[in-house]
Amino acid sequence: MKLQGNAFVYGDHVDTDVIIPARYLNTADAKELAKHCMEDIDAQFVSRVKPGDVIVAGNNFGCGSSREHAPIAIKAAGVSCVVARSFARIFYRNAINTGLPIVVSDIPVKAGDQVAVDLSAGSIENLTTGEKRSFAPFPAFLQGIIEKGGLMPAMKGGAL
Repeated sequence: MKLQGNAFVYGDHVDTDVIIPARYLNTADAKELAKHCMEDIDAQFVSRVKPGDVIVAGNNFGCGSSREHAPIAIKAAGVSCVVARSFARIFYRNAINTGLPIVVSDIPVKAGDQVAVDLSAGSIENLTTGEKRSFAPFPAFLQGIIEKGGLMPAMKGGAL
């Protein structure tokens, strides 16, 4: 599974309240949530993000509440992958459950750099600078969950 897009770069401790502010949690509609993704940390995110783009962040991405709305909003906004130095544990699991690929890496990236991620090979490259990193690829069953669009579609399809 290969992904590539422009990087949107954020710092440490990006919490679920800035990924999708609580004032929009009156809906579970992914398209509606996507309209407000990242708006409290980056008001222009939704107008600039293109399908396939990548979020790159520091430590503890997705900290805060345990809402699945956060990875749903990111995925519905068109982001193909989130790369961070570390993830909050519940966000990590929610991302897998919703089919949002996530990668733990410390690769240096600046906003607007082109990033390529190969989930099967466990490699990430900043195509703008040529910098490369390796990471432990997801086991085949987790890749299957992501490819099916999340845990529930994978279960319905008999993949698990």
